[in-house]
Amino acid sequence: MREMGIQGVIRGRTPRATIPDKVSPRPADLVDRKFTADGPNRLWVSDLTYVATWIGFVYVAFIIDVYSRKIVGWQVSRSLRSDLALDALEQALYSRRHTGHLIHHSDRGVQYVSIRYTERLAEAGIEPSVGSVGDSYDNALAESLIGVYKAEVIYRLGPWRSCEHVEFETLDWVDWFNNRRLLEPLGNIPPVEFEEIYYQSHETPAMVVGLN
Repeated sequence: MREMGIQGVIRGRTPRATIPDKVSPRPADLVDRKFTADGPNRLWVSDLTYVATWIGFVYVAFIIDVYSRKIVGWQVSRSLRSDLALDALEQALYSRRHTGHLIHHSDRGVQYVSIRYTERLAEAGIEPSVGSVGDSYDNALAESLIGVYKAEVIYRLGPWRSCEHVEFETLDWVDWFNNRRLLEPLGNIPPVEFEEIYYQSHETPAMVVGLN
């Protein structure tokens, strides 16, 4: 890279967009900073961030599968309401079919401990998990993904004109991240390929009919 004059994007600090809810009861922390999973749809992590545009701030929500680092749900909105996080969750539920025990982990933002959000998790059979207040390490994997997003998209391609501008570039980046970005924790292959290897290795051999 040095010989070719190529330099990696430098990541900066990302302010938190979620507002801690100190009143509502919250689920227990079932992750305890152990961001590992033995297969897809075992553990999802989620978080929000904001982007300054010419028309004001817009907000971006992500849901990531811990096993493959694949972004399974995302949403861009001009409003920091519970609908933003809920819409990202609906996209994740639509795109994934989980079986078995799935945990959804987040920080204690009001979007994630809202009644509507927790009820939707329960309806989908997903167990909620929430980290402690004001501790980024309790949701480190999600915040790391947002740091990469900010460095590779927001800081590099701005200034941003509108919510639609952010949404279009985020769509393009998510597709690239899931299907083509090489991730070192996965053995330098993209998330989609990493999941394909998992499913291929766990396929049930077809029964051979007519042979003894």
